[in-house]
Amino acid sequence: MSKLKALLLTQGMHGMISQVEGLAKALNLNYKHQEIKLKKFWEYMPPSLTPASMGVLKTQFIFDSKVIISCGRKSVIPSIALKKKYKEKVFTIHIQDPKVSVDKFDLVICPEHDNLIGNNVIKTTGAIHYLSEKEISKEKNYLQIDKENKKIIALILGGPNRYYAFSEKEIDFLFNKIKTIFTRDKYKLVIIPSYRTPSDIIKKAFNSFGHDHLVIKEIDKRAYLSALSISDYIVVTCDSTSMISEAAITGKPVYVAQMESKKNNLRFQKFFSQFKQLNIIKDLTDKIDLWSYDKLDEVNRISPLINEKIKKNGII
Repeated sequence: MSKLKALLLTQGMHGMISQVEGLAKALNLNYKHQEIKLKKFWEYMPPSLTPASMGVLKTQFIFDSKVIISCGRKSVIPSIALKKKYKEKVFTIHIQDPKVSVDKFDLVICPEHDNLIGNNVIKTTGAIHYLSEKEISKEKNYLQIDKENKKIIALILGGPNRYYAFSEKEIDFLFNKIKTIFTRDKYKLVIIPSYRTPSDIIKKAFNSFGHDHLVIKEIDKRAYLSALSISDYIVVTCDSTSMISEAAITGKPVYVAQMESKKNNLRFQKFFSQFKQLNIIKDLTDKIDLWSYDKLDEVNRISPLINEKIKKNGII
């Protein structure tokens, strides 16, 4: 039986692509990705005030799929427009809070900290993503590191966003804390940047740790997976619920390096609180503990439920 065709709609951000592709893979779909760009006026309008029309898109595209998986504000409009046109011939899934009625979609997948309610809402613990244990294990030997009987620490760096500035003062404080806690005689650091990590922070990381530890200077997915595989502890900056959720698939201790937020974000606080209650994360302090928890693999937990709903809707 051939795979169902799926169209993935995002704004092109790595975190969004990770979620839609992760779900498409778990559902065993034949997918292609379409980056969504809206015309200038509509680019700044919320979905609730934007017409559900393909006419607001900068770029038009051919639609020949049975399933749409969308993520992000800009992808809401084409998903709703295509559903209006093709009705029961297409099954629409939106990931995250669409900021419009959830009834506009066949399914909405969102983390519990979004507090969405609806009969077609499937809630997840944290963010879903594309990583799998098999994929991580496969890259175990990609980073050739001599452990020298030391514990390996994976430091995953995010970058500035609406809530966290990543100021020079904060980065200096973080790097000094890392040096103090993970002394070079007992620990080996592997520092991994993300798409949002500014070049000056990567340079500072290399100048601070490059002599005794391994600093990856460019985006390298295989290095990221390898670091998750070989590490004993994982430290992730607080700006990304996606990266923290990805780290949680390992079952290893995950420390969150907290920073001062530019504005209050209740969603982040609810996320941190939930993950602490589940014993997945702890804030990075001066004390190092060793603990375990059930590995978090939400995309494979929810995919059978979604496949069942797709079949019930007659999508074949």
